[in-house]
Amino acid sequence: MKNLFSFAIFFAVATTLQAQKAPSNWQNKSPKIDKIYGTSADKAYELLKDKKAEEVIVAVIDSGVEVEHPDLKEVLWVNKGEIANNGIDDDKNGYIDDVHGWSFLGGATEDIDAEALEIARIYHIEKTYFEGKNVSNFSDGDAARYQKYQTIKSEFETEQNNMLAQYKSVEVLSSYIANVKASANGVFSKKTNKAYVPKDEIETKVKKRIGLIFAFIKPEDLDHQVTEGAKQLGTTIKMNTVNADSIRRAVVGDDPYDYTNPYYGCNRYEGPDAMHGTHVSGIIAAKRGNGIGVEGIASNARIMVLRAVPNGDERDKDVANAIRYAVDNGAKVINMSFGKYYTINKKVVDDAILYAKSKDVLMVHAAGNDAYNKDEKDSYPTRILDNGTTASNWLDVGASSSSKKGKKLIADFSNYGKTSVDLFAPGVDIFSTTPDFKYEDASGTSMASPAAAGVCALIRGYFPELSAEEVKEVLMKTVEPYAKKVVIPGTKEQVLVNDISISGGFISAANAVEYLLKK
Repeated sequence: MKNLFSFAIFFAVATTLQAQKAPSNWQNKSPKIDKIYGTSADKAYELLKDKKAEEVIVAVIDSGVEVEHPDLKEVLWVNKGEIANNGIDDDKNGYIDDVHGWSFLGGATEDIDAEALEIARIYHIEKTYFEGKNVSNFSDGDAARYQKYQTIKSEFETEQNNMLAQYKSVEVLSSYIANVKASANGVFSKKTNKAYVPKDEIETKVKKRIGLIFAFIKPEDLDHQVTEGAKQLGTTIKMNTVNADSIRRAVVGDDPYDYTNPYYGCNRYEGPDAMHGTHVSGIIAAKRGNGIGVEGIASNARIMVLRAVPNGDERDKDVANAIRYAVDNGAKVINMSFGKYYTINKKVVDDAILYAKSKDVLMVHAAGNDAYNKDEKDSYPTRILDNGTTASNWLDVGASSSSKKGKKLIADFSNYGKTSVDLFAPGVDIFSTTPDFKYEDASGTSMASPAAAGVCALIRGYFPELSAEEVKEVLMKTVEPYAKKVVIPGTKEQVLVNDISISGGFISAANAVEYLLKK
């Protein structure tokens, strides 16, 4: 799902509070120069001033991208073998008019916006299978499957109930904001919030909390986040209760469980909600030096837009086909700011990961936003393959903040893992491109992953002789270390960074460049 597993209320607000008014473009700054644990991209460009870079295609598998955004339109990948809008597959790659990428979530005239969670899809498949069957007559195979179904059913009901409870909390906040606006001619601001007289004890508590939040976030941003949060929660809850597979078949026109045919979808790669993918793309490659908006990390990156992530959980089929499309059309880095905790067909994605590895493509993945130890609870897709091997072309990224208080350097929502999360990258209060030619702050490992992907593209462009695995090796070797203790996300316990990640540090473009220039 777009916010990477977490449905937590105030997830954006809470992380903004943690960031303590992070400076704009902090993800480019350096701990050695600016005392902020950014990627040190600005410093890397100073070191590279006498070198030229090759263009590197970065595939963004996401919700879609606003291709006309003024900070992005010049950095998009262009399929030179395709003539735009002529209705012909000019380059014979199986996709018609795929000028900037492809959507695996669209049909002839409609697009998938919302999807169910994967656990809901599994639950409905198993429920249908066992409907009307006599438990006492089960074969050994069906008996074992039925036991798994009971576990899935329990977990699904728990998840659904949790979301319903969260939705009620969002409704309370949404109702409060609506009441403030109604009392002030539609204006929600610090002034109108202060003047508003709460109707009851619940509104009194909400008003007090919002007063604190306003020290760190604009009222209009809070209003937007609450509205979007309510929409996302409500839609997912609803989709979990219907036959999402039949909706998929009707809209896209394919069988979601037929993994043999990759040629479906459309070239409407912006989709109905391009917020997440547009923000991610700006972190990677927003036009540097144009005097507007933000500075992307990789000036040599070209964004390939691949729409495969709905509001809800992505399907394994779409993820696998998006990876293969990216590889076949020249991407050298793939950013994956998505994930889920259940999977129906892990093998089809594993095979795509191995295909990317065979073609020297580096895959960068967001660790997740639930403050989980991934060593104990992994998510999908994952570098750990069912054939017993580990994908060496894989970089799993946790989120860090701009806090100068060391123990708060790791984002309090970030997943972590001594053997499963490679390194940390900027992921709190990241200002980047959004639809309608705008810019907003957002937080999540969804932001940390493209920060790392941008560094990967920078290194691959200036040092093209390096393989995907060698780029990863260099980045792991040259992380910015941190000797003091940090707080384990979701706890009060303090440990060293190498206790919650493989490398024990924060990604550093400058350190990597210095190392490579000396070789």
